This record gives sequence, structure tokens and C-alpha cells, in this order.
Amino acid sequence: MDLIGIVHFHDEPVVRIKSEGYYPETVDLNDLSVRREERETSSALVRGIAEGFSLAGLNIGGFDVYITSEVPRGSGLSSSAAFEILIGTIINYGYNSGNVDAVTLAHIGQYAENVYFGKKSGLMDQAASSVGGLVFMDFFDPENPVIKNHNFDFEEYGYTICITDTKGSHSDLSDEYSRVAKEMTAVAKELGCDYLRDADEEEFYRQIPRLRGVCSDRAVLRAMHFFDDNRRAKQESEALSSRNTAEFLRLVKESGDSSANLLQNLFSAKRPDEQNIPIALALSKHILGEGCAVRVHGGGFAGTIQAIIPTDLTETYVNEMERLFGKDSCCKLKIRSEGGAKLL
Repeated sequence: MDLIGIVHFHDEPVVRIKSEGYYPETVDLNDLSVRREERETSSALVRGIAEGFSLAGLNIGGFDVYITSEVPRGSGLSSSAAFEILIGTIINYGYNSGNVDAVTLAHIGQYAENVYFGKKSGLMDQAASSVGGLVFMDFFDPENPVIKNHNFDFEEYGYTICITDTKGSHSDLSDEYSRVAKEMTAVAKELGCDYLRDADEEEFYRQIPRLRGVCSDRAVLRAMHFFDDNRRAKQESEALSSRNTAEFLRLVKESGDSSANLLQNLFSAKRPDEQNIPIALALSKHILGEGCAVRVHGGGFAGTIQAIIPTDLTETYVNEMERLFGKDSCCKLKIRSEGGAKLL
């Protein structure tokens, strides 16, 4: 899914944005202060990205942009990260000769989202949008993440990736995402570390009886998911490198089950009656049976699911999902090899 901007650069210190289907927005680049009233808006992201470029000693300048998008807002398809990388790419090519690397653009996008937009996201969505392709990322050193690109086309191996928008919005779930990090951090602190990445897994399991007395049971379960999924990410990368699709699909299914049972991010605790994602996953498994992988996509709690399915089942699957969630709710996804780019 693409996010495309048609740009006109000018000498005014102003950014004017018209996104298809939304009201125009204007950002004065002479004032890059954080504005509380702009929280969770496109203007906040633009202002934050401009400030991120300035803090990095890079150039900024004005432009007008008309944006068209296939990425539904609040659907879990990293729409905010895609927007951040689009704006960063415009400023990069318009005022910095395209010399800003993908990782720096990702950091600037994360800064804008954390400080200006008000969402405490990590770097993964921004890095995926800026680098492009199917990538393995290791954030042990967040300032210098290890990124490995896999030149892998599922269609060559007889599979199609489908994304289904279950019509639940991510737009008011920032506190749900924040609790995941807070709970994992609480467990890490009890183990004498700032982050679970630095904790000893065996010691964690030895300490579970004590941890249950000072942390919530959900925090302990989420820590279990962290240790397991950290390991699985490396295994998935190795499976792709060796072109072992069966092992990769097994690991994706295992990770999805862990998200449901341990991470517990399939629906919002604030709205337990709304369980679009669990219904979508259950229906997908009923339709597809074995030989495929389905799981929650993105940060969860609402939004989308991902299915990697045999190509000959695609039409049946799309029809059934759209029967439940509406026309155009299920689409085939093509992973392009390039992230943010100048087209003309």
C-alpha cells in the first residue's frame, strides 16, 4: 500500500498539506514548538519532523503537498509512520539533496510521533517504512539498529499476503500501547535491568513466584511473550534466508498465538464487547485450515489481521472476509523493495 505526495516547493516558511478526504492543514515553520492542541494531528507530525531535521543540523523549507493514500488511518498499517516518512522524504530531497539516510529519517519520524503527536511508539514502524522491503531489525542499540533486508517474494513460492481491515480504529488506543511497554519495563526493573532485552531469561522464570507479588500477572505473561518472540524474530529471518517457507509460516503462526495468549493485544480492555480481530482470526482459520498463517497485524487491540495463504485460496478468502467486514476490507499486499523515494 502506497502513500504518495505531489509536491511544490516554495520560498515561504510554510508547509501546506491537502490529504485526499481530509481538510487542508497549514504549519508555520517559524514556530516549531510543541502544541498541546495539535496532539494526534498531521500538523503535529509535520512540526515535529521539521524540528527533528533542525535538531540534526539539517535543512528545512516550505512546500505544498497533495497526498493520496491506500493506507487506512488508524487501521494498524503504520499509517502515521508512513506519513512521517513521506514528509521526511520530501524535506530530504527538497532541502538536503537526498543525503539523509533511512535510519536517520526513521529516528526523526519517531521523535515527531513521541514528542509532538503524543504516542510513545518505538522505531520499528518508522524503520520499516523508510527502509522498505521485508526486513529483520535488531534494536539492541536503538541509535544504530541492525537491519537486514530479505529479497524474498512470497508469490514465487505460491503464497499471497492478505491484509484485512476489521474496521476497528487504533486512533484512541495510545494508552493500551503504552501499558505494554510499561508492564514489560516493570518486570525488567524487578530483574535489575532497564529493559527486558538485558534480563536473563532463566532468572526471569526462576523469579516468577516473586514477580507475581509485585507485578501484574499480565505483565509476567507479556514478558514471556517478549523473550519468546525476540528469539522467533531471529528464527524467522533465518528461515527466509534459507527459503524454508514451511518453517517461516510455522513461526508466524506461533508468534500470532503468543500475541493472543501472552501479549493479549487482540482487543481493547476498555471495549471487551468489540472483538473484531478475534472474529477475523477465527474465521480465517476456519476458511483456510492448515498450510497458511494468520495473525494480528501491527500493534493490535484493533485494526487489521495478516494472512499468508496459498495463492489458489486467495479469491475464496477475500470474498469471505469481505462478506463479514465489507467491500474492499481485504486486499492483497505486495511488499516493495524500496522505502521512501523520489519518483520524478
